[in-house]
Amino acid sequence: MRILLSFFLIFILVFSSCRNRQNVDLIVHNGKVYTVDSGFSIAEAFAVKDGKIVAVGKTYDILYKYKGAELIDARGNAIYPGFIDAHAHFVGYGRSLFEVNLFGCNNWDEVLARVKKFAGEHPNDIWIRGRGWDQNNFPLQAYPDNTQLDVLFPGKAVLLDRVDGHAAIANTKALELGHVVAGQAVSGGSIETKNGKLTGLLIDNAVDILSSLIPRPSAADYEKWLTTAEKNCFQQGLTTITDCGLMYYEVAAIDSLQQRGKLQMRIYAMLTDSPANFERYIGKATYKTDRLYVRGVKAYADGALGSRGACLLAPYSDKAGWQGFLLNPVSHYDSLAKMLSITDFQMCTHAIGDSGNRIILSVYAKYLNGKNDKRWRIEHAQFVNAADYNLFGKNAVIPSVQPTHATSDMHWAGERLGTARLKYAYAYRSLLEQNGWLPLGTDFPVEDISTVKTFYAAVVRKDGKGYPQGGFQKENALTREQALRGMTIWAAKAGFMEKETGSLEPGKKADFVILNADIMQIPEDAIIQTQVFGTFIGGKKVYGN
Repeated sequence: MRILLSFFLIFILVFSSCRNRQNVDLIVHNGKVYTVDSGFSIAEAFAVKDGKIVAVGKTYDILYKYKGAELIDARGNAIYPGFIDAHAHFVGYGRSLFEVNLFGCNNWDEVLARVKKFAGEHPNDIWIRGRGWDQNNFPLQAYPDNTQLDVLFPGKAVLLDRVDGHAAIANTKALELGHVVAGQAVSGGSIETKNGKLTGLLIDNAVDILSSLIPRPSAADYEKWLTTAEKNCFQQGLTTITDCGLMYYEVAAIDSLQQRGKLQMRIYAMLTDSPANFERYIGKATYKTDRLYVRGVKAYADGALGSRGACLLAPYSDKAGWQGFLLNPVSHYDSLAKMLSITDFQMCTHAIGDSGNRIILSVYAKYLNGKNDKRWRIEHAQFVNAADYNLFGKNAVIPSVQPTHATSDMHWAGERLGTARLKYAYAYRSLLEQNGWLPLGTDFPVEDISTVKTFYAAVVRKDGKGYPQGGFQKENALTREQALRGMTIWAAKAGFMEKETGSLEPGKKADFVILNADIMQIPEDAIIQTQVFGTFIGGKKVYGN
């Protein structure tokens, strides 16, 4: 009946109206449009011209005032601003799609089998790269060593990154190429040994010794990686991604692909904390095109909780006497903050442990000195000491969080921190209260790229299997409105793009997504089943039938 009424309404307006209507490129009507404007208003339709929204309102009013070259009947489905991932690794994800996929392996034998299969399919590769193993999923949660890798691949270099990228296993051939020896010291990292012999396990900065040896990708590699990654992201309703930690040549590859029309995804780029990047960007104007914005600088305070590289104020509960470490001296972060404080570039620092967070918050406070609009960020802010939460609000520091980290880590995080400290970890509602807004991301490929899982984890605090009953530390769950804002307008604001995207309002880019269910209304357990009907960038469909 509703479809018939919609058709009848269009017929009457098109053929009976004597009024001249304004020509537009696209009209989307008969939907439930979550505009995510300041009042969180809900509309039925909107008109698009030249890639931007010109009007939002009721279906009758939009069809009466505008004539669309294309009409989309949303058939009552929910429409949202295009989803924005506020923290991800787009280039890294694209690369990982053409390496050994080690995500979800339940033991080391499964890892070895996948590597062996990949090597057989790529016999000419000099290096074998892979990512995704997690010893926390293995029996006894013990780190593996490279014994079997040496047996299987004596003549090829193998480097397999842990799921979070903060540890890796390398075979002897790779270690020899990097001139890595037992007892070698690495600032901000460690080279693990057993009985005086290398195990192949590298933690944090030690991984860079080998990854730096791998040849720089070609333009063809980037095109293959990023166009494939883009297709997967469009299927999730993603229209903008913050790529955290890029080298200048990776930014150039993205820009080239976008300029040639090969890449449609909008990217907010954070440069890796590197002198080579500073030489090309810092001291100059920020770089901006219609699809690319280079304004962030990504630093790393510590490692990951899963690999015990996160820097803690007190020892790990499951490793006596060990508190993790900083990846650089405190003076490094102070110098970086001082340099960036007199520019328009945004300082964004990875900090996981309570010590890492405290140190970076203290450095930020020195240069921000109270309320401001520089929007410096702490990426992850996974475990913050209770005494330090106020430092986010006091200096307008933005905690950038990834809800699926909580539902992935909850199975073992208590072992690392103990019950008393765990309640201050993944505390998203407490972090939201500091500034009144909170950008959400995934950190993919560390986590799944799924936007639905992000929303579900933020609101329900369960993993994709519906565990645990009642949710993990539900007191820090976000409301549905907060989660949607975190994935749209707040994520845009975290990258200085809130005047261009993040909501469906006149003058903004027509980036939107149509879902097959209304995630703002359906039962919690049904959220995880939601699928994307269509994804649009600038009013043009990039995914869907």
